[in-house]
Amino acid sequence: MPSSRTLRCQSGDTVVMDNLPAHKVSGIREHIEAVGARLLYLPAYSPDFNLIELAFAKLNSFLRSAARTIPDLWEAIKQSVNRFAPDECRAYLAAAGYDAT
Repeated sequence: MPSSRTLRCQSGDTVVMDNLPAHKVSGIREHIEAVGARLLYLPAYSPDFNLIELAFAKLNSFLRSAARTIPDLWEAIKQSVNRFAPDECRAYLAAAGYDAT
């Protein structure tokens, strides 16, 4: 299990994931629990708790208005990163009930 996207967690951490099948492959839970962290899956169909869904809504809105070709899409994705200010990211955390401090 660890891959190029190695999860970095430590004892006492809580890892929150949605129910994407890729998040439930063999070894994920064991890897997380082996370091003393806890795994928590979100309830099914709970986009209000899934922070990435909030960010994707903003991203998709921008991309729909900006990209008409594949090269334009890639350029728009690069530009969209700057549309997420640190305060906005903290607001996503707070809106989902997480401590954003």
